[in-house]
Amino acid sequence: MAKLSIKPLGDKVIVQRVEAEQTTSGGIVLPDSAKEKPKRGIILAIGNGRLLDDGTRSEMQVKKNDEVLFTSYAGTEIKVDGNEYMIMDESDILGVVD
Repeated sequence: MAKLSIKPLGDKVIVQRVEAEQTTSGGIVLPDSAKEKPKRGIILAIGNGRLLDDGTRSEMQVKKNDEVLFTSYAGTEIKVDGNEYMIMDESDILGVVD
């Protein structure tokens, strides 16, 4: 993968979605129009934390290369060099997949 040319600020993270399932559990092949966008992705970059009232920064709970689950309407989709990414708040992340 090419080096990502975007650095998120504050408590923002950049996520790349994992590929959507091509078939259902019953073996039916799904056309692109019927596929739901996955709510799962890999963190590619993280910001330096939310700025607190006392001037310090909060520590991020996620790290680069974590596989995460996020809310349906999380973040903003962007396209860089032909690749699609999402920029979202750390609070949009529901959990880390082990």
